[in-house]
Amino acid sequence: MILQKTDNIIDKLKNRLSVQVSLNGLSFLVTNPESEGVLFFAEKKLDHSTTPEELLMDIESIMFKNDILNSTFAEVSVVYATPVYSLVPHSLFDETKASEYLKFNSKILANDYMAHDVLENQEIVVVYVPFMNINNFFFEKYGSFSYYHSVTVILKTILEKEKYTLPKMYLHFQKNNFDCIVLKNGELQLCNSYTYKTPEDFIYYTLFCMEQLNLNPENLPVVLCGEIEKDDENFKIAYTYIRNLEFFDSNASNIKTLEEDMPHNHFILKNVL
Repeated sequence: MILQKTDNIIDKLKNRLSVQVSLNGLSFLVTNPESEGVLFFAEKKLDHSTTPEELLMDIESIMFKNDILNSTFAEVSVVYATPVYSLVPHSLFDETKASEYLKFNSKILANDYMAHDVLENQEIVVVYVPFMNINNFFFEKYGSFSYYHSVTVILKTILEKEKYTLPKMYLHFQKNNFDCIVLKNGELQLCNSYTYKTPEDFIYYTLFCMEQLNLNPENLPVVLCGEIEKDDENFKIAYTYIRNLEFFDSNASNIKTLEEDMPHNHFILKNVL
């Protein structure tokens, strides 16, 4: 999927590039603060999970075919949407022991580079493993750039905007996996990611989370975002068990909307820090 606009009036030196990287696909978004919409969007979805090396080849191929991606950008951000991450209270975080927070729940290698994002207002640290071959490519291509984990983007977006005092659940969907986040009194109660193959897998994990937190699917508000629509099987099975479903409202957050795109779609790219 590729969308591109050009406007000679826009100052191209102010363009911003955001890239989402996952083992199941890539997305590129170019925006400009002086424009009313999106200058460029490209997305490649993969049928199977791939490797960082193969992902880099896909990135190079997409950039070769789209001149706008070879421009100079005022800001470049890369977001890693991967399942290898852990949340740590800031007061307990020790950067020299970053691998300790991951090794018990995720398979990591001795030479993996550990990165972390800090959500200062929430006193949360997100520890994760970025793809250094891709980081090196973007540094050589554009110079200095920022990179984050996707959970950092999701948490920052909803925690800063959500003042709901009662419990509330957010479900963010990507291909074959989803993030489940629960808030109460504006504070984080749960943040986890699940891989699934069928709608039955998805609803099992979701209802299990509710059960563990003593939440009632009959009245718990559940907000959906990402790759989910009213006519797909995930929504249908969710509605069978959950009564209070809604899609994320972009009007509250000044998110840019892509053409032929619902406001809750591409949640991470639209909310990059």
